[in-house]
Amino acid sequence: MLELFRVEAETQTAALTTGLLELESKGFAKTSFEALMRAAHSLKGAARIVNVPAAARVAHALEDCFVAARRNQLRLDQAEIDLLLRGVDLLAQLAHSSEPGLTAWEVDHGPAIESFLSSLGQLMGRATPGDRAIGPLDATDSATGSANQLSAHPELESMPLLPEGPGEQQLAISNDGLGFRRAESAERVLRLTAENLNRLLGLAGESLVESRWLRPFGESFQRLKRRQMDLRQQLEQLQQHWSGEQLPDRARSCFNELFRQLGEAQQFLSERMQELDAFDRRTSHLAQRLYLEVLRTRMRPFSDGVRRFPRMVRDLARSLGKHVKLEILGEATQVDRDILELLETPLAHLLRNGVDHGCEPPEVRVRLGKPAECSLRLEARHSAGVLLVSVTDDGPGVDLGQLRHGIVRKGLLSASAADKLSEPELLQFLFLPGFTLRDEVTEISGRGFGLDIVQNMIKNVRGAIRVQNQLGRGLRVQLQLPLTLSVIRALLVEVAGEPYAIPLNQITRTLKLPRASIETLEGKYHFRLGAEQIGLRTAHEVLACAEPASLEEDLSIVVLSERNTRYGLLVDGFLGERELVVQPLDARLGEVKNISAAASMEDGAPVLIMDVETLVRSIQQLIVGNTRSKITNATPGGNLAKRTKRVLAVDDSLTVRELECKLLLRRGFLADLAIDGLEAWEAVQARDYDLVITDVDMPRLDGIELTRLIRSNARLNKLPVLILSYKDCEADRLRGLESGADAYLTKGSFEDDSLLQTVVDLIGEPVT
Repeated sequence: MLELFRVEAETQTAALTTGLLELESKGFAKTSFEALMRAAHSLKGAARIVNVPAAARVAHALEDCFVAARRNQLRLDQAEIDLLLRGVDLLAQLAHSSEPGLTAWEVDHGPAIESFLSSLGQLMGRATPGDRAIGPLDATDSATGSANQLSAHPELESMPLLPEGPGEQQLAISNDGLGFRRAESAERVLRLTAENLNRLLGLAGESLVESRWLRPFGESFQRLKRRQMDLRQQLEQLQQHWSGEQLPDRARSCFNELFRQLGEAQQFLSERMQELDAFDRRTSHLAQRLYLEVLRTRMRPFSDGVRRFPRMVRDLARSLGKHVKLEILGEATQVDRDILELLETPLAHLLRNGVDHGCEPPEVRVRLGKPAECSLRLEARHSAGVLLVSVTDDGPGVDLGQLRHGIVRKGLLSASAADKLSEPELLQFLFLPGFTLRDEVTEISGRGFGLDIVQNMIKNVRGAIRVQNQLGRGLRVQLQLPLTLSVIRALLVEVAGEPYAIPLNQITRTLKLPRASIETLEGKYHFRLGAEQIGLRTAHEVLACAEPASLEEDLSIVVLSERNTRYGLLVDGFLGERELVVQPLDARLGEVKNISAAASMEDGAPVLIMDVETLVRSIQQLIVGNTRSKITNATPGGNLAKRTKRVLAVDDSLTVRELECKLLLRRGFLADLAIDGLEAWEAVQARDYDLVITDVDMPRLDGIELTRLIRSNARLNKLPVLILSYKDCEADRLRGLESGADAYLTKGSFEDDSLLQTVVDLIGEPVT
């Protein structure tokens, strides 16, 4: 009952919030008040059922206020709506209470409840005579007061207490205030745990993949049919060879019998192939329907994940003195439950940025010839098999000149390098952690981490971000997301005789190139794609497989990209596209480098799914390290690795890693990258480094523990360690130095030469 009440509280408080915001923006509407009265009345009755009298009092007070306003006895302006939203917030906290019971809510919020009821009582005191006063519920009200409520508010007598619809069974209050009712056409609702639903979806996905096993099996029948045809041709040739001679009757009879049996076999095979083809179509269709039906159970309307945003935008705009209208489009768009949950925080950051950065104050907008009210639009839709979610404002957009100046001022690039960047390349710097165009830090923005959070979430679900900027007219940020995380479309490639899968949405393109088109520059392999030089490595060395004994004349290359950098991965061959059910790796395997998950082929054989982000990073390390793979017959040039010092940069943020790498390379150092402390620990044991630069807070193994491991190792205890952290407090600095680090810097050192100067102080100039 308590769980049902929490669901009811979440639903009805969302309806109350939506109704109040519409009332504030659109003004008086009879239908708006009816929806508000219905929600408050339903919530009041539900609170009585589970014996939460304080919640019933709050809902009852709200209901009385809505009735008075509907009768034109009370005017609801912005201040009054603020007060009513306070009451809704109190009730909304019930839905998110983690307590097994609800008594703690009444105790913790007792003063706030009484303060709200007192303020609302003063508001109702200003209502015109004839309205009912608000006061504590008496004993009659608590037990059987719904009938009294209905007589006091005749508007509710003809009003359905809850919206009814086919296929729904809802918690509802009958006129006696004590029971459930069910719409006559409603169907029963079964509650499932998320784990059970995930397993069911996994089985449905496997059945979808298994159904496709019949197709290659049917193709093997085609080979059998061709062999029968070959056998018939050989028999006919043999018969023709003996046609000029008199065959014994027995031999002629044998030929005839062979032709007859072969014809029967061919007829039988053709019939079975037709049956198999029909069965294949039916099975595939059934498995597809089963998967889609199960998938629909995981899908939720986009509106479920964005209910709090209108209120958030309204409150934020008011605190900034701005007028902002939030328009949500595609609320009925179906979104995978897991993706919808992951989207909440990134969308909140984008909307807050839109209000703060993308909406000018009213007086500025009027001076620019724009409406005083800024338009902020949140939209979700399906397109070409992906989910597109965009946040658009009609504000000033991004001034590219100011952005270039900010990049140079923070020491991320030189002025000449910044001038060469295109608009898409410049806009990517907005997603750099700690990067902001604001000079002041406020409670809303200025630290530069909001868009970094957005980008990390999108990469975790194998999505992409596109930014469209129009100076003076606004900014649009579009998130491209998979429809579901359980099934992916992938390209299968062959490496050392084994199949590997690469998600299609992370592949820039595939191509076949003549071996002669591969060039070398400073001992590194590359090929030309349009006007761009693309670095190239073999999948054998990236995955630590044995190099191929020989290569075909036409090379199979997959082009992968990360931010604005593209690399080529040379594979043994392309095996075609497949739809794969994603299965997590066994936890006992730990983190497998360059691999994110696994799947099963049509014949049941396992296939590993590559992690493109770490794959690109591994390719970059190999290219920077100047190791050579077997692609051409050219000889390696120079002994650069022996005379240049090598630094290992460790950070769980891709952007920070790449920034550190660029700074080190520009100074003349060689740089390798690691995603966390555990990967770094494996790297320092496998290779010699002159310095380790590490973040502190990282998954699996943090920078402090990594430093302690290095100091406790007899071979590595002299290896210099530089800690680079966001935290700038003395306690963290002392903790880092006590672990054995040689220096501690904050990431603000990116903005000047502090980082590189400290590196030189610790290990000297890059060239020995």
